Amino acid sequence: QVQLVESGGGLVQPGGSLRLSCVASGRTFSIDSMGWFRQAPGKEREFVASIGRSRGTDYADSVKGRFTISRDNAKNSVYLQMNSLKPEDTAVYYCAGRRGPEAAYAYWGQGTQVTVSS
Repeated sequence: QVQLVESGGGLVQPGGSLRLSCVASGRTFSIDSMGWFRQAPGKEREFVASIGRSRGTDYADSVKGRFTISRDNAKNSVYLQMNSLKPEDTAVYYCAGRRGPEAAYAYWGQGTQVTVSS
């Protein structure tokens, strides 16, 4: 089994920044790609960003140029640096992991709340 724990959420003003962290424990050798997803109230969960074991990245169009995903394999961690935050970025952010680049995300964290408001 794999456990994922997110941290770093909070309240920030529009235009501000936050850095989310996710630490994996357990059978971490089974994880290939890591990703971030988010779910706003009344909306379905949506893809934000992903990073492969070789650090290839992918982003949703809505966050390109503002968010940066990175990982530290030695620390079994993945990060999401969020800059120029907008009110529409408000959501619960989830860390996820999968066994391969084409596999479904099988491992999920409990989520961390990000609120962008003045």
